[in-house]
Amino acid sequence: MIREFTGRVCVVTGAGSGIGRALADQLAAHGARLALADVDPDGLRETALRVARSGAKDVHTEVLDVADRAAVLGWADATAERFGGVDLVVNNAGVALTAGVEEMSWDDFEWLMGINFWGVAYGTKAFLPHLRRSGEGHLVNISSVFGLFGVPSQSAYCAAKYAVRGFTESVRQEMRLSGSGVGVTTVHPGGIRTNIVRNSRAAAGHDRDEVVALHDSVSRTSAEHAARVILRGVRRGRTRVFVGADATAIDVGSRLLGSVFEPLVRVVSKRSGSNRLTPTASPEGYSTPVTGG
Repeated sequence: MIREFTGRVCVVTGAGSGIGRALADQLAAHGARLALADVDPDGLRETALRVARSGAKDVHTEVLDVADRAAVLGWADATAERFGGVDLVVNNAGVALTAGVEEMSWDDFEWLMGINFWGVAYGTKAFLPHLRRSGEGHLVNISSVFGLFGVPSQSAYCAAKYAVRGFTESVRQEMRLSGSGVGVTTVHPGGIRTNIVRNSRAAAGHDRDEVVALHDSVSRTSAEHAARVILRGVRRGRTRVFVGADATAIDVGSRLLGSVFEPLVRVVSKRSGSNRLTPTASPEGYSTPVTGG
């Protein structure tokens, strides 16, 4: 179990903004050695400048598309070789898409799954051998509260986040059964104040400004607070981390209410004025213009 981050080699994807940037900031303040990746070179450069000002001594950045399996595998090996090992990996990069199933294009669906699920799977498989060699490595995969219940117009996002949840829970069982010493944490953020919806895609007929306004109105938790909660969960060896009071309430409510929870989701969706909710998990790392579905 990782008790302190000083001198630890910590990998974060989606580090160019949002939770990823906040994690990089706080890990730098703890004296960690950082390997940061993002598809946005400008955002990544800004994060690198921020962590340098925080006193980070050993930082490497990589412009990376986590949906590119070969690139992720190569980056993992190069990172381990450069730093002499890897201790913590946070698969955080992600995107959002607002579209009903019938109006959603296959291209948009595959784009989201490539990043939000396959990016996590690639990062996990690429870094697990290096985390094993650490002796007390730790893997963190970011799911969402939308990995706990289904939401109108978020079928692709929910599919990816449910997949991340199940995939990560299975990996955790495998790591324990094998006696690897690798800790595995699934994170379910609630409403986090980041730019994930501003940089999202939406199908034709969905008012992007309306979706952004709704996201902002329900996002009560800062990225900085989310990062603190996640790192505290790593230090304590938590298997599941819920970020925000809304995330905890949704987890408890969905388990206690069972099938009754679905009608409540429909009621909330209708009262939003748009028959839909917006992604409340906030991993980032992709800046993409809104496109038609």
